[in-house]
Parts: sequence; structure tokens; C-alpha cells
Amino acid sequence: MRGAPGRALSALTVRGRCLVGGGLALALAGAVLGERPLVQLAVFVLALPLLAALGVVRGRFLVTTRRSATPARVPRGTPAEVVLELGSTDTRRGGLWLLTEQLPAALGRSPRFTVSGLAAGATTPLRYTVTGRFRGRYELGPLKLRVVDPFGLVERTAVGTGTAPLVVVPRVRPLGPGGPGAGSGRGGNGSHRAISAQGDDDVSVRDYRRGDDLRKVHWKVTARTGELMVRLEERPWRAQGTLLLDTRARAHLVAPLRPDAGAAPGPAGDDCPPADSLEWLVEAAASIGVTLAGRGSDVRVVTDAGELAPAPGRAGLRADELLDRLATVRPSRVAGLHDAVTTACRAAGDGPLICLLGAVGPDDVAELVQLRPGPATDVAVLVDVTGWADPSSRGRRPAGGSDVLRTAREEAAALLTAAGWQVATATADRGVADVWAALGGVPRGVPA
Repeated sequence: MRGAPGRALSALTVRGRCLVGGGLALALAGAVLGERPLVQLAVFVLALPLLAALGVVRGRFLVTTRRSATPARVPRGTPAEVVLELGSTDTRRGGLWLLTEQLPAALGRSPRFTVSGLAAGATTPLRYTVTGRFRGRYELGPLKLRVVDPFGLVERTAVGTGTAPLVVVPRVRPLGPGGPGAGSGRGGNGSHRAISAQGDDDVSVRDYRRGDDLRKVHWKVTARTGELMVRLEERPWRAQGTLLLDTRARAHLVAPLRPDAGAAPGPAGDDCPPADSLEWLVEAAASIGVTLAGRGSDVRVVTDAGELAPAPGRAGLRADELLDRLATVRPSRVAGLHDAVTTACRAAGDGPLICLLGAVGPDDVAELVQLRPGPATDVAVLVDVTGWADPSSRGRRPAGGSDVLRTAREEAAALLTAAGWQVATATADRGVADVWAALGGVPRGVPA
């Protein structure tokens, strides 16, 4: 890669610009005063940046880069080691190279390296470590290379094109055995339920719920009872667990996306607690979903922004798919939960529904009570978002003061409990495993 002298002169460093300014001042003074030695000194001073610029222009960036992250998929707060292999394809020895690996701000400061005199055809490994404190998909690189002259007067910059992916997924907390969705569905008859073989009149039916497919309505029984009744088809042998994840920005205390952003104190021994209430819920969804998937359940996750779709041909998300989908979940601008509740209830069917909710009130959960009434394995986790409050934080906050939010949450919990739901409250200092145990799981340390 070659450049014009004019372009190189425009890349003068601060030292080079000061030297040029001093040289011009000497030349002007010598001309005004008629002092020839001053003019000669000025010519020498001005020649130094010019010679340095010509030397830098002659330099070529004939290098190759190849990087790899180990592992390329890490839980939030876990470091990954990156190896950047820098190779020279030039026929001459390289000069003084100042290298900067460009990283997204969420991964911290960009590492810098100095390589001097890399031999022709040689390769040198450069290593650094990144810690993803925020979920997401990131690109490591490209590499920014600067060549400077020995006097530090002129520099020349080039940016490469190669990058490497790094996915930061939510952490998965180990949960105890049991818990919601471990056994039967809403009907309480296990995970396998078949149509009676004695005739059409003996087929299993249940009351129609909003969102049910009208093609499943059993019209003969409906005509006899006067109420819409839905045919219960044979259930697959695989159990199913459906998660409703509330990602509305208005329902959370969303922390600003800064590498130095602090987080509320977490459970003892947690060196990277969730930065906000949304992060707590995403971590809970990852932990519960992976646990259910490990038990052989088909896991479906519905957010207010839509369902996290599984791979084509699959009924539910695999554990790795779930984590990859949750890695990119962000706060949404959706105002209400109506569409998410309808979709989640339809997806859950007769299986358990696990609702992970932010700041909600009785109006937000009324539709859940209407669509999923009666004794069931349905559960709800209501987050106390005020636990992440920070007076100096510029993050977006849910409307209402602490007392108003607490009262609304208590009323919503009472409404769900009266309808047969299992309800637990999550706080900033309470881990996912503790909440899971409160919802019916076996407490940690107690044999199943």
C-alpha cells in the first residue's frame, strides 16, 4: 500500500507539526533580520519532517492477520482468550509498527501492541483477553496499524478487514431438581394423554380458551353442553415448557450500556451480578430453559417482541439455540403484554407456562388469569425492579415511585395466587436458584 507525499505530510504528528512551525518561524526571522545562518537552520529543520515523510511513504503494509477466540461463545462475565497472528508478506524487514485491535466498547478497552523489525515472511502471535460483561454478538477487530518514523514526526495508518466473532450468552445457573414443569401439565395426568378409542362421544375435551384453534372445537359436545368445547388430541410423549419473558423497557430499570457501569450487589460470591432487572430475567430464562431442555422438554420462549423461533422442523429450542437467541434480547418499546400473553398461552397449551415479568400491576396480569385459570403448574416471577435503583444512574426507569411499584406488584401477585398460580418475587440480592426453589423446586443441598 503506497501513498503520495502530500498525504504523508498531512499525517504529521504533534511533534512533527511543532517542528514545522518552528522551522517556518526561523525562516521568517532569518529573512526579516537578514541572518543567513537562521535561514540555513530553518531549511534543515524543515527538511527533517520531509525526509521522515518520504521514508514513511516508501513503507508498505504487506501483512496478514488471523485471529481466533477461545472459546468463541462465552457466558456473560467469563473471559475469552484471543490469539492474533500477525504475519509479514513483504520481502523487507518491517519497521516500527504500532498496532491497535479495535473492539466494541462493551468489551472494554482496545489492546495495543508494538512490533518492531518483523522479518520478511515471519509470523508473531499477539495475545489478549476480553471479558464480555454485556450479552451480545460482537466482532473482534479489525486491526489498525500505524507506522511511524524513528523521530516520531510522521505516522501512517491503515485498517485491515479481518474480524472474528464472539458471542456473549447469558449465564446459566444450576437449579435444583423438581420445580414447575417437571412432571405433568395442567391436566395433571402426566405428559402423555390420548384420545379415547371408544368412540367420538368419549373423546377428551376441555373448555374453549381464547386463542384456541377453531378447527379443534368438538361441535357435538358443544351442542350438548351449550359451551364451546375443544378436542384434546393425543399429546406427544415429550413434555413442553413455555416461558413468557417481559422485555419491555418501561417495565425495567435498564442500566446504561457502558463497560464501567456498576451493578447492584448480587448474591454472595457473584463477581458479575446482573446489571439491571432485565438482565436478571434473561439469566432466569436461560437457567430455567436449559434445565427444562435437559429434562427432555420442548422449550418455547415468547417475548413481547415475538417468539424466539427454534430451528426449522423443531418444536422447541435446544439449549444452545436458547442461549444464542437470548444473547441478543434487548429492551423493547412495546407498551403492553396483550400480544405476548395471547401467543404464550396458545403456545403453552396444556403444558406449564412460566412467566418472567418486570414491573407489572393487576391490569397487566388480568389476561393471564382469564386465559389460564384454575389449579395448574403455571408460575410467575415478579421482579422488584427498585432493587437496581441508583440515584446517579442515567438508565431508563419504569414509571412510578418505589411505593407505587411495590403496591402494584403485590396486587398482581395476589390476583395470580387467587387464580391458582405459583408466585415468587425476585430481588437484586436473590439468585435464580433461590427463586426456583421457592416455586416448588427442591432447595439446594436437599436430596431429590
